[in-house]
Parts: sequence; C-alpha cells; structure tokens
Amino acid sequence: MAKILFVVTGADHWTLADGTAHPTGFWAEEAVAPYEVFTAAGHQVVVATPGGVVPTVDRGSLAPDVNGGQEGADRITAGLESFEELRRPVPLEDVDLKAYDAVFYPGGHGPMEDLAVDPDSGRLLTETLASGKPLGVVCHAPAALLAAIGPDGVNVFSGYRLTGFTNAEEAQAGLADKAKWLLQDRLVELGADFQEGEPWAPYVIVDRNLVTGQNPASATPLAEELLKRIG
Repeated sequence: MAKILFVVTGADHWTLADGTAHPTGFWAEEAVAPYEVFTAAGHQVVVATPGGVVPTVDRGSLAPDVNGGQEGADRITAGLESFEELRRPVPLEDVDLKAYDAVFYPGGHGPMEDLAVDPDSGRLLTETLASGKPLGVVCHAPAALLAAIGPDGVNVFSGYRLTGFTNAEEAQAGLADKAKWLLQDRLVELGADFQEGEPWAPYVIVDRNLVTGQNPASATPLAEELLKRIG
C-alpha cells in the first residue's frame, strides 16, 4: 500500500483584477475522482493544506451542468461526503516528503490565490521533482508550480512539458477578462513547454516523474497514469 499526499488549496476565494473576491476553493471532481482511483487500488490518502485549514469546495463544481447531469452531480457529492480525509488535513508546512510515495495536487481556482505564492508548497514541489517520486497536478493546480524556485533563482519546472487550464478554457468559462493573470501565460513565462489539448477534453502530459492534466475531465486519466508509477 502506498501513501499518497493530496495538497489541496486552503483558499475560499480568488481575487480578481478589480479586487473582487470570487468564491472558489478546490474543484470537487478533481479531488474525488483521483481519490476513488487511488483508494480502490488499496492506497492511503493524506490531505495537506496551508495551515491545516479544512479546504473549501467550489460550490460551482457540484452543479449538474459541470457533472454531466444530476446523476453525475449526485455521484460527486456522495464521493465528497465519503472523502473523510478532507475534513482532517495536516498542515502543509509540517509535511515530510519521505513519508509519502507520491504527491497529487487537485485544482479549482483556489490554488491561483494561495498555492501560487506558498513557499512551503514550492519547497515540497521542488523536493518531489528531485526525488523522482510521482507528482500529479491538474487543471488550475499548476499555479502552484510558480512558487517552485530553485537555489539558482530559476523555476525548477522550466523546460518541462506540461499542461494546465488553458486561456481558451478560462475565456469560455467567462473569467479570462476578469483575472489578474492567466495560468497558461504564467507557465509559459516560467519556461515550461506548455501543451494544449481541445478545450474541456481529457488531456494528460507525462514528462519524467511529472504528470499534468488540463482540466476536470483529465483528473481520472491523470490518476490512472499516476497509479502506474506508484510502486
């Protein structure tokens, strides 16, 4: 049995360009679907958040229209209720990577607010990348990669092939023109080789021990890919 660390945003809002606090948190499917994949395979999941706060689910991620209808929404809600580890997170700053076999970051707009500038998360990502342990990051969670700066002042993910929530998807979601910055732009700026699939379709990129997914639909295939790499 492997022990997998879920690093989840502790933010309940995303500050837009005009200073408005847009309610958000983590995206339900991106946490629930991988949790189900890993636990069904017999692995243990531990949740960590900045400060050990109980994470907030983005209420929009529970709506039928983003879950393929009411049945899908009910399934995700039920999955969220059974994900008990979300209600007892450990403080991210206390995490010791040696205790875990893999690390996974679910998305939602929350990481744009906190993990993008969190030094503890940045150190964990840097250590995980260097360790060779499987590292999965999906949708908006690659915002956390922005905080992973090496001793030389260069982002450790520079030169990696990866993906994340695209400018096109942010525009179609109606928030691109309200954002302070766009994830795809920042990942390109840090020197990553950003790969873009069709909007809203599953799309997963693997580069060395880094596995990234573009959007909510990519969460399950990303988890399945990560599972192959967990010893």
